[in-house]
Amino acid sequence: MRNERRITIREAYAEASSFLRQRGVREPEANAGRLLEHLLGESRSGLLLRWPEPFPREREVDWQRLLERKASGEPVQYIIGEQEFYGLPFTVTPAVLIPRPETELLVEQVVRLGQQLFGGAAGGPGAGVGASPTVADVGTGSGAIAVSLAVQCPSWRVTASDIAPDALAVARANAERNGVAERVAFVEGDLLGPWIERGERLDLVVSNPPYIPEADEAGLQPEVRLFEPRTALYGGADGLEPYRRLTAQLGELPAMPALVGFEVGQGQADEVRRLLERAADWDEVQIVPDLAGIDRHVIAYRSKNHA
Repeated sequence: MRNERRITIREAYAEASSFLRQRGVREPEANAGRLLEHLLGESRSGLLLRWPEPFPREREVDWQRLLERKASGEPVQYIIGEQEFYGLPFTVTPAVLIPRPETELLVEQVVRLGQQLFGGAAGGPGAGVGASPTVADVGTGSGAIAVSLAVQCPSWRVTASDIAPDALAVARANAERNGVAERVAFVEGDLLGPWIERGERLDLVVSNPPYIPEADEAGLQPEVRLFEPRTALYGGADGLEPYRRLTAQLGELPAMPALVGFEVGQGQADEVRRLLERAADWDEVQIVPDLAGIDRHVIAYRSKNHA
């Protein structure tokens, strides 16, 4: 039984970290910290300044509920309802996949190559004729890619699709939250279907589609397997079905895009590169590793005047 002395916020953090560790939660200190910041409405630095303060009694019940949710395996991003991506805040719910750091590299590559192909700096005064490409983010989920591209490149015309209405609602909210609601359009539909149906020409296509093989489900971390949306995770028997469909659909567009960028699963990059090479005559098809050295992105591009 605890004595009458009220524990400090730092002690509450230490107890929570120990509790989560005992329950088998990965990175218990980081998770306890994020939950405590959320509970008290503090930044990391603000929380450190409050370390010596007594933990507020009126928040004890809420604190225990947060810890129990995390101990059950629920991702901390869903508990606090937020994840940062490319330096921007994104609302996340169980309707969408949690944005991953490796996808930031895909955005970085698309911005860099897109600027080279279409001229001008992102949003800068040098953006001239041809600097307003039409961009499709296929399977947008939280809107992380589409919103980040719109923020980085204000002249780009971005449209994002998803098959799930609940995901589109989250993505629209994130576009509003990050000040680009007027510059990102959202359409419901399967892969490139909405653009094909409307006969729309696209200059850039980017996608982080479901790519986990269905047979790998049992081996996934519980945080992923039990809580993230299945439609955003599994890409058929071998995980490659969305890429087969996407590369086939490229030929149904009015013209071949100048740039196509995909995120892929481990061991899939070579086959996705072959699919893209069969789909069109590109100047180059690159495989880009993530920070862990895993081949994570496949990017095909060609000059705008390429026949």
